[in-house]
Amino acid sequence: MRHGMKNRKLGRTSAHRESMFRNQLQSLIEHERIVTTLPKAKELKPIAEKVITHGKQGSIHARRWVLARMPNTEKRRTVVKKVFDDIAPRFAERPGGYLRITKLGPRQGDGAEMAVLELVEREGVAAPPPEEKKAKKPAKSTKPAADKGATAAAAKKEPRKRDEGPKKPPKGSGGKATRATKSQKGGGA
Repeated sequence: MRHGMKNRKLGRTSAHRESMFRNQLQSLIEHERIVTTLPKAKELKPIAEKVITHGKQGSIHARRWVLARMPNTEKRRTVVKKVFDDIAPRFAERPGGYLRITKLGPRQGDGAEMAVLELVEREGVAAPPPEEKKAKKPAKSTKPAADKGATAAAAKKEPRKRDEGPKKPPKGSGGKATRATKSQKGGGA
């Protein structure tokens, strides 16, 4: 039984899973948006939000903490620099919820549920202008019971218009009688 086990295994060993999330985290910070499967996005979101929260602290300890979560690549230091110098200041006033998951639907090949994981306030993408709230249309007034009865009576008085053409036998019958059953033939079991 998996009591108290909150993380998904995703069909991978723990080392593979950790490596995959490090790579996805680096891509997310670098491009500020990634497309992945829904379960992977749901698992990566809390990891990435913790990295951004540490980025808001700005201390040496926080830099080393974030650096430890990045894969060992050449881009590692530039990605950490981007977290602290670019991404974290954008979210200085926001207490959390830096990422958004948007469902895309099933993948063509295997039907896996796909999703976009992106920063809420992305660079280079202008936020949509706030929409003005439109006044709600008044609900259609309900007619009193007396009026409803009058309209129902009027509807009964008017005959419905139907096509008055002759009825045709169904296709394939050819006007011939259908096959007789055993009971019609007079034969028993």
